[in-house]
Amino acid sequence: MAGSGLWDCNQGNDITGDAGIIRALCMNGKFGAALWLRNKMIHKCIIPNVLTHNYLVNVLCKVGNLEKADWLIKEMLEIGPPPNCITYNTLIGGYCRVGNIDKSLDLFKLMYSNGISPNRVTCNILVNALCKKGLLDNAKKLLGEILGESDETSNLMTSTILIDGYCRQGDMIEALELWNNTSQKGIQMDVVAYNTLIHGLCLNWHMKLAYRYVCDMLKRGLLPDVFTYNTLISALCKEGSFDEAYDIYNMMSRMGVHPDHLSYKMIIEGLCIHGDVIKANKFLIYMLEDSVKPESIIWNVLIDGYGRSGDLTNALLVRDQMIAFGVAPNIFTYNALIHAQIKGGNIVDAQSLKQEMLSNGLFPDTITYNLLIGAFCNFGHVRCALQLHNEMLRRGCQPDFITYTELIRGHCMEGNMKEAAELFNKVQKSGLVIDHVPFQILIKKYCKLKEPEKAFQLYKEMVDKGHASHCSTYYSLMLELRRKGFILEAIQLFKHMYSLGLMK
Repeated sequence: MAGSGLWDCNQGNDITGDAGIIRALCMNGKFGAALWLRNKMIHKCIIPNVLTHNYLVNVLCKVGNLEKADWLIKEMLEIGPPPNCITYNTLIGGYCRVGNIDKSLDLFKLMYSNGISPNRVTCNILVNALCKKGLLDNAKKLLGEILGESDETSNLMTSTILIDGYCRQGDMIEALELWNNTSQKGIQMDVVAYNTLIHGLCLNWHMKLAYRYVCDMLKRGLLPDVFTYNTLISALCKEGSFDEAYDIYNMMSRMGVHPDHLSYKMIIEGLCIHGDVIKANKFLIYMLEDSVKPESIIWNVLIDGYGRSGDLTNALLVRDQMIAFGVAPNIFTYNALIHAQIKGGNIVDAQSLKQEMLSNGLFPDTITYNLLIGAFCNFGHVRCALQLHNEMLRRGCQPDFITYTELIRGHCMEGNMKEAAELFNKVQKSGLVIDHVPFQILIKKYCKLKEPEKAFQLYKEMVDKGHASHCSTYYSLMLELRRKGFILEAIQLFKHMYSLGLMK
């Protein structure tokens, strides 16, 4: 340690309240002001404690200012307070997130040389980073160095972390081999180890094996916890096996494990995605009966589910229920309701919801505008759609390719081909990446207008950009080319369709 004279200062003295202010500034992301206040304290010979310094290191890592965080730890080593395990873990994690494994390992060595023993968090951060890079052998070697093989706990921790790494890489053979080798050494697996393997099996769609290891847990007297059950529920919902997911949910209750927020969220979301919003609403009721307060995302998923199924009445009822439970509607709530109103043909009510958003201090986003622009175009009100587009720009809301696709479609529906072509060219020149849909809209419209030359030119541009369209677009164009006598072009199109497997 450098003999700077600051060791005579009050180490970790927070009586001024300045340290509390530093922490508050860090929590609000104002790291510049926090560092300034720290320096001011040091000049007064008051050095903030390690907890306050950890707040500073954390906020610097969050904003990506790793060099400053590194400098801060070096200064802590010089003038105090000495960094603790949390300090090092935070910076090691910061460097791992940006892919700088070498720097993370250097910090790990520094930590070790300064007498700070790494913990499970340190191991997880480094091993996960190494596993993501495909360096499992390095991870295994590192864990051996960190934890050694001195006791059963270290061996189990090493094995669990490596099993997790193999599972995340999809290498279940290695994961299971390591599991068996660890068991054969007489090491007793704990709930964390079982959860890691079960999660890996579910992640790689080996549900039967996952069930087998749950049974093995029970045979060994280990009770599955909420994480175990949530892992199974998540995998089953993703594959659409809801009956099995309900069985797991019911088993939780029988085993005395209370479903948590995540348990309900996964089931409700899964049911809504698969269109069974009525059953999803039943689980919302179970959730409320279980005194688990739903977050806004669950309410929004249900509102969206009802809206997509055309049940506007229930969508609005869920919104009212949401408000009654003290959850304020957000941008996603309003977008779901706007979508529901549009699907019901209520464009005026949809527009009113946009005004309600503004009244409640919420600003429409790109999705909001795209929904309304698309609706106005569908109803033949292109002028209103263009006004909304201009409003978007005024509010600083950036249009995306969907916005312009809807406007191009609106112009085509109205027969405004000059405006449609001009807008299409403008979008192309802007550098905004578009998909095949605008091409498809224009090609079909030009075919209807008996202008195959323009349609074929667009087709060539579409192919050059690597886009493929729906087979009906190709058929429309080929028929129109043949009708107008463009035989060579029709043959060229036929060959392209054949290469795409659209012709037998």
